Amino acid sequence: MPYPIHALALAMGAVAAIPAGTPLAAQQVPSARSLSGTLPGGAKWVAEVPSNWNGTLLLWSRGYSPTAGSPEAATRGMNRQLLDAGYAIAGSDYGAGGWSLAEAVPAQRATIAAFAAAHAKPRRVIAWGYSMGGLVTTALAEQEKPAIHGALAMCASIGGAVGMMNMALDGAYAFRTLVAPDAGIRLVDVDDDRANAGRVNDALKLAMTTPEGRARVTLAGVLGGLPGWTSRDKPEPDASDYEAQADEVGRSFAMGIFLPRTDQEQRAGGVFSWSTGVDYRQQLTLSGRRPMVEALYRKAGLDLDAELARLNAGERVAAKPSAVDYMVRHYTPNAKPRVPLLAVQTIGDGLTSPSLQRGYAEAARGRDVKSVYVRGAGHCTFSPEAVMASIRFLDTRLEHGKWGTAPAMFVPHTPPPMLRPFVRGREVR
Repeated sequence: MPYPIHALALAMGAVAAIPAGTPLAAQQVPSARSLSGTLPGGAKWVAEVPSNWNGTLLLWSRGYSPTAGSPEAATRGMNRQLLDAGYAIAGSDYGAGGWSLAEAVPAQRATIAAFAAAHAKPRRVIAWGYSMGGLVTTALAEQEKPAIHGALAMCASIGGAVGMMNMALDGAYAFRTLVAPDAGIRLVDVDDDRANAGRVNDALKLAMTTPEGRARVTLAGVLGGLPGWTSRDKPEPDASDYEAQADEVGRSFAMGIFLPRTDQEQRAGGVFSWSTGVDYRQQLTLSGRRPMVEALYRKAGLDLDAELARLNAGERVAAKPSAVDYMVRHYTPNAKPRVPLLAVQTIGDGLTSPSLQRGYAEAARGRDVKSVYVRGAGHCTFSPEAVMASIRFLDTRLEHGKWGTAPAMFVPHTPPPMLRPFVRGREVR
């Protein structure tokens, strides 16, 4: 996004305001003031303030990206609508790419301070973000002295790095063991995520052509937390249509189960996921989806109990304690947000499992957390209307001190449970 940077030294780094008369990018509101600069830690930040500013700053946290990229003040396509509604918007590039929680949280706090120094102290700050950015938002909400007043975590990795990647590991382990034991697929110690994904896709494509392969892929997907609807361009399958759900699991399997590990393991200093002590027969029962898996196994003429026994007898992955400790700190939630938190997810997200949101909401029970769902599929595929409704729902909660009636676009939904919950400071499995 083209944000010109000029030299104007202020307290929080080289902050810049665009002078009157400077041409603005087409997506910017003509009456908005644009700010940008560099934070003390080296991250770059940008902001826009409308002439009708209502006093609320929306702090945008982007999702996972291999590189830092350019800083964004909002998710693409939402700038004008948010500014027209009177909100100021801001965000940083974190100063790093990859699983940059260690850099993102302080950079986002510094962005709030830089905005206040460059323009004015906001009356209210709402942090919001997609995917990994939703976890950054959650981390900001859980800080002992939060710099924000409310948090909106959308399509978020809100179950945390350890629990999310443990659940993915279970799905990956089942796939490699039952579908492609000789394909050279790595579960951990991944040296090249892209090459590993290529091997997974080759094996997956072949497996989905046979009843046996489809049954096994579906079992692995269930253990990994994939929902039975994941395609934005497909209708939601009927609950009893197991074949259509198997198709949906297969379409998102490689990206939803073999999540990027290379950067995370390098940051953590080793393997931080484990499968030691996991009973896969019990995990399938806990999922509530055994009837679907049983039906597909019967159709394929396979013995489900024998294959679960095979999984339970297989070689397990052990984690390095210091690597786990790093990922707990950067970032595994404690489910104790100190500001109101609204979690929003589509019911058919095949990359960030809706089960993560259920796991967080259950762990945070008794706290000021609201968990809602939008009928739709795909990762972070919210319409502008859903985004605005979510922001206004949280804004109203902050204004009136209690949650009002949820917008009509939110639908009743309970996803399968998070099978490998990991909450900082609590017992896990």
